[in-house]
Amino acid sequence: MNAVWRPSRPVALLLGIASLWPPIYMLLFFGVVAMFFLHPPGNSPHSGFPAAFGALFIVHLLTMLLTFALLAAFIVHAFKTDLIAQDKKVLWVVILFFGGIIANPIYWYLYIWKPLRPAV
Repeated sequence: MNAVWRPSRPVALLLGIASLWPPIYMLLFFGVVAMFFLHPPGNSPHSGFPAAFGALFIVHLLTMLLTFALLAAFIVHAFKTDLIAQDKKVLWVVILFFGGIIANPIYWYLYIWKPLRPAV
């Protein structure tokens, strides 16, 4: 029988924040890209575009790494937990893999956060 991994509340909150960051970042990223198209930077080398692009690139790369780390963590959790019925574990892995940043917060809430809440 598999053991149920129950993270502490602070760890669960950090996982939740990490799960919510990629969809929030996606909206911010599209907003920044739209801003560059609507208000293109000047041709001056001091326009701030290279610095802004470099910062955006770093945040984008870190967000992608976070997304892969969450995918790995949630897939391992899905196979090790007893909270998910045995016949639904593979389904959840497929949902996490193809649903990506939309599925992560849902999985976090259903199988990491909700079990930590006291039953009312």
